[in-house]
Amino acid sequence: MPLVDANVILRYLLNDHPVMSNKAREIILAGAETTPEILAEVVYVLHGVYKADRASIATALEDFLQDITIAQKSAVRYACRLYGKRSLDFVDCLLAGYHHMDGIDVFTFDEKLGKVLLTDPLAPPTENP
Repeated sequence: MPLVDANVILRYLLNDHPVMSNKAREIILAGAETTPEILAEVVYVLHGVYKADRASIATALEDFLQDITIAQKSAVRYACRLYGKRSLDFVDCLLAGYHHMDGIDVFTFDEKLGKVLLTDPLAPPTENP
């Protein structure tokens, strides 16, 4: 299974180059994989270069996760949802996903991330009896 980089994913998501976008689609839909680090680069480019808003990026990546193999998919999906709702960097969202979805202890000096690690912002509210 080929490992695709950020450029392939960007062509797939943006569908902005007839030849490259079609090849990217072909490779991804035939069965490809990527890594959370590569998705972080995709987010950086979509937000920084293409000026896409956080909610649009989150939605596009969540849809993309249906078409690609990636390690720790539930944590990555969590990160995408959190990125669309909070003003955290995508890497911090990944760390929160690893913590809340995979039970991995994350230690940080970042106060903003620390709050997200203490209380899951995506958890459904609990009812008080």
